[in-house]
Amino acid sequence: MQVSEQLYKDKDRFARVVLSLILFNVFLLFFCISGNAQGCPPNIDFETGNFDGWTCYTGTTAAVGAENVISLYSSGGPYFGKHTMYNAPSKELDPFGGFPVICPNGSGHSIKLGSTQAGGEAEGVSYEFTIPQNDNSYTLVYNYAVVFQSPNHKTNEQPRMEIEVTNVTDNTTISCASFSFIAVGSSLQGFQSSSSSDTITVLYKNWSAVSVDLSGNAGKTIRLFFKTADCTFRRHFGYAYIDVNSECSGNFVGATYCPDDTAINIVAHYGYQGYTWYDSSLTNVLGTQQVLTLSPPPPSGTTIAVKLEPYFGYGCPKTMFTKIKDSLTVTANAGLDTLSCNLNPVPIGIPPRQGLAYAWAPASGLNDPHSSSPLAAPDKTTAYVVTTSNSGGGCRTTDTVIVRASVIDDTLQLIGKAAYCVGYNDSAVLHVKPTTSIQWFKDDIPIGRPNQPRFKVSASGIYYALLKNDMGCIDTTKREAIIVDVAKPGITYPVEYALINVPLSLQARQIGENVLWRPPVSLNTPTSFTPDFKGPREQLYTIDIRTNAGCLTVDTQLVKTIEKVEIFLPTAFTPNRDGRNDYLRPILIGVRDLRFFRVFNRWGQILFETKKPLPGWDGMFKGLEQQTQTVVWMVEGVGVDGAVHSRKGTTVLVR
Repeated sequence: MQVSEQLYKDKDRFARVVLSLILFNVFLLFFCISGNAQGCPPNIDFETGNFDGWTCYTGTTAAVGAENVISLYSSGGPYFGKHTMYNAPSKELDPFGGFPVICPNGSGHSIKLGSTQAGGEAEGVSYEFTIPQNDNSYTLVYNYAVVFQSPNHKTNEQPRMEIEVTNVTDNTTISCASFSFIAVGSSLQGFQSSSSSDTITVLYKNWSAVSVDLSGNAGKTIRLFFKTADCTFRRHFGYAYIDVNSECSGNFVGATYCPDDTAINIVAHYGYQGYTWYDSSLTNVLGTQQVLTLSPPPPSGTTIAVKLEPYFGYGCPKTMFTKIKDSLTVTANAGLDTLSCNLNPVPIGIPPRQGLAYAWAPASGLNDPHSSSPLAAPDKTTAYVVTTSNSGGGCRTTDTVIVRASVIDDTLQLIGKAAYCVGYNDSAVLHVKPTTSIQWFKDDIPIGRPNQPRFKVSASGIYYALLKNDMGCIDTTKREAIIVDVAKPGITYPVEYALINVPLSLQARQIGENVLWRPPVSLNTPTSFTPDFKGPREQLYTIDIRTNAGCLTVDTQLVKTIEKVEIFLPTAFTPNRDGRNDYLRPILIGVRDLRFFRVFNRWGQILFETKKPLPGWDGMFKGLEQQTQTVVWMVEGVGVDGAVHSRKGTTVLVR
């Protein structure tokens, strides 16, 4: 509301900017109001934060001949992902259009129909109400923003939003208030191309206002029906944001003014392409913009008229008359006293009424001192006074709201180390400032006894504290990741064989973040988990492996040097399970990869095959012990020299 409220003090600038907002679809700031405006039906504006009074629908869309047919069925309430309620204050923006998901008319709640999940789906919401018997001049304003994928489809195949207004009493559609909104092929202005889509073009239209003229329907039951639909080919999405203003009236905003106003700004209905203002005789043109500024105000009781020219296909031309009266009274409302915690903004004031100007004092701690409902985040308890007046400067009144300020010190102090090893005399202790309530959490699960300012960590996890003070403010500390580690025992690796002065890759266990091979002789990188050995003689290494928490593990590796790669097998073996010579297996010296080891009987039948040197063959075949015999074996492997080495021979199985 900051822009429009300031404009009320400058009638010429106000008229120019309001016209610019209409033509170029910048954020429209509006609220249908008159000096004796009538309230709209309950929750037609979604201001209870739910769908009470509304009926929700889901369904499908299809192209039938040259028409687009949306088939909807009651969903029994809001359907997740298709009927979404947004609550103020919210900083969320539409991902394609970059506009706010909350309508910028000062509303506390707006809804979204549909989603980016295309599939020929359709959604809707409807609301039924009865116009008062004595009110034959009745208008409401709804606000919308739409996002459509824009494929090269015919008009009846495109994603869309529709509004259908029905006189339920007479079972007739009010055609001048019922429209279909599409992005391509319509006269409706204001669509822009999104820069957030890298595939199919996405077109969007920022928040805009439309007036629904229900004049002549006193005592009739009316149904508003908002619908959205994907394209009929089930590939491209369409969705919309919708809000309805909180006041309904047949009068123009500004037609009722204050006796002490120096100027008046009369606002015609929204959503028309052209406006022409006349005197009561319809002969003298007074203006051609949506907002007519008169300074000084004419005598009370003066009648003026405006001719409204709709966009093609979006309404009916009509001429409306209004009588200007100096009977307006304004009551300032600063809202209810409230609490701001930890400098978090809280809303004060009430939703705006178009035609009124607002000024708050002091301005410190407010995001917009000229809004009807600014966000307040004072650093100390503050009494804010709002001065409300008509756009012409008259009817100045004031009201006060108290915003209590309370700040919780959410500092989280770590005493010790964020990563430590058990048994090394290290620890991690978390500390917060004392307050009314303290609850510690580990991995989002409550732990420990309540109200402990100090907490000693004994297990790895992500820790934080939830704090509450005596004024009711709640805050959480930052999250602290703590690693508590335990050293793993050291082991001895199998002996590695290396050809003299030929590189051999070694491998340490990956159980830490840092490693050191000692002594560093004959190694290219002693600090690598996979160093290369190249030397003339054998070497015994100790391998220090250290974790980030400081835990140390010491492994050992013996490297023997050989002059050539060797493969040996015994001439006999005795698989009698006495623990000695029970397996037939190759003895590999300098072989880094065993391709196969096979055992055959004298008829060439394969009895055993493996690619692993251990444990070897146990003398069994298909679960049966093989009797004493001579078997043939074959071995092939790749040596540390990179060459393929093969051997074959015979061994006696002895029972």
